[in-house]
Amino acid sequence: MSVKTPPTETVAIGTFDDNKKTNPVVAALRTQAFQILLVLLAIIIVFSIIAPDSFAQWSNFRLIIQNASILAVLAVGMTYVIITAGIDLSVGSVLVFSGVVSALAMRAMGGEGWGVATVGIIVAVLSGVCWGLFNGFLIAKAKIPPLIVTLGSLGMALGLAQILTGGVDIRDVPTVLTVSIGYGNVFGSVPIISVIALVVILIGAVVLHFTRFGLYTLAVGSSEIAARRVGVKVDAQLIKIYTISGALAGLGGILSLSQFSTTAIAGQSQTNLNVIAAVVIGGTSLFGGVGTIMGTVVGLFIPAVLQNGFVITGVQPFWQQVAVGAVLIAAVYVDQVRRTAATRGNSQGLWRKFLSGGRRG
Repeated sequence: MSVKTPPTETVAIGTFDDNKKTNPVVAALRTQAFQILLVLLAIIIVFSIIAPDSFAQWSNFRLIIQNASILAVLAVGMTYVIITAGIDLSVGSVLVFSGVVSALAMRAMGGEGWGVATVGIIVAVLSGVCWGLFNGFLIAKAKIPPLIVTLGSLGMALGLAQILTGGVDIRDVPTVLTVSIGYGNVFGSVPIISVIALVVILIGAVVLHFTRFGLYTLAVGSSEIAARRVGVKVDAQLIKIYTISGALAGLGGILSLSQFSTTAIAGQSQTNLNVIAAVVIGGTSLFGGVGTIMGTVVGLFIPAVLQNGFVITGVQPFWQQVAVGAVLIAAVYVDQVRRTAATRGNSQGLWRKFLSGGRRG
């Protein structure tokens, strides 16, 4: 006598196709990072049509890339932080503090050679590491929310920088830093500062997507409880991630010092928000567990291109803030819709979801 499967069980389980596989090309086209890339290309095309003689020139693109390089270094660390569902509001202040301490150390040593510059680089990075350890320890061990910890360290780092300098920028920067890193070129016209940023981006991408450390980072962001159950040392992982963010902010401090030949204490007030916006626009979820370094880079260039294009075309640069804010809100909305659809097992399209007011159907 044959055994029949109850209809209810068949309905509950449904059918499964062993041969059905997701096309990697189709999956890539559906990612938010790719969609943001299309937006970036559209912006570039529009400005190139409006101002072909000034915007669509390599010299202008070189300027955009150079201006975005320091933010790119910070954004790599911020991507790791936000993937864990955390936040680091202190990167701009840590950048300033690291630059100040580095400048003071180099001024105390005197001289213009690479020996002094090397000490300055080490001091800047170590200063960032200390702030990162401070943030990570309080978040992981004291269980203080990342928003509160990094908001506090934002004020502390900036305040200490102002105390050390009396609120006056330090301009005693070794010429070797400015000439080589700040305005030096390789291959004729490629800024060295951009090459440094590219190296950081590539290392960050490889570590995130091809190492156990990156896997643990994504796991912590997806579910901290589940990560603990499978043996991930979540506290140690968080401390490492915030330390990396701090170290990259310290590296950003010496890069800023090299580019501007001054500590620029008052010039980094919007840095943390610009970096966070770039990471979120690039597809990294504020809810954690999702993010790519390449998406962050694409998200970083949207405000950079907008600012440059507005200046060239004579549009008030204040409109850049409006445009970036709108793109940021749209990016968070897209992420929220996708997460909701995935949770409910609903595969309806984004536009249908938007027009239906978020209802299922």
